[in-house]
Amino acid sequence: MSDRGPPQRDAYELILEAIDVGTYKPGDRLVESELAERFGVSRTPIREALQRLETQSLLARDGRSLIVASLDHNQLAELYVVRTELEGLAARLAAKHATPEEVRVLREMTESDWGLLNDPTALARANKRFHRQVHLGSHNRYLVQQLDLVHRTMALLATTSLAVEGRGESALNEHRAIVEAIERGDSDAADAALRAHISKAYETRLKHDADGFAAAE
Repeated sequence: MSDRGPPQRDAYELILEAIDVGTYKPGDRLVESELAERFGVSRTPIREALQRLETQSLLARDGRSLIVASLDHNQLAELYVVRTELEGLAARLAAKHATPEEVRVLREMTESDWGLLNDPTALARANKRFHRQVHLGSHNRYLVQQLDLVHRTMALLATTSLAVEGRGESALNEHRAIVEAIERGDSDAADAALRAHISKAYETRLKHDADGFAAAE
């Protein structure tokens, strides 16, 4: 019998998760020595992970330092264009290929997530799980890989649109429409429902950002 414990997660995954959960936010500086101490790994894998994250544009240079990147208005627009196309395709394929068990999981998610309406942070996590399940339901590994990268980049958005009043309830109704289309095997409807969902999320974020800018002035 092997007495080895569970495999250790690599530095890249650890830093990525810390960004994803908001431990490090856009503009925060990442220091090799501090990261090595926090995660209990040597500086070499930390350095390699930082280089990889910089290559993926999740980190940016600020002088000699690396900071968590932020998205400007144009980058946000570009991200949502790509996300809409890929997510729509995932829903379209899920309507064709998702197993009955996968559809039931999606259905259960849409129902249980209603209990999180008063907790935007928990709802945002549940939203990621829901979208990830749709991606997996596509049964296309290359599409899932690309969507993973898109959703990693979404972590650079400091706030969730689900925190906007009324958006959580609307989003869950949109999730329900997506699942119903997938359950019927209606590829066109699933694609359209997912695209409408992403469009509404983007519109909500733009309005929220505009309101925040006006308040700052």
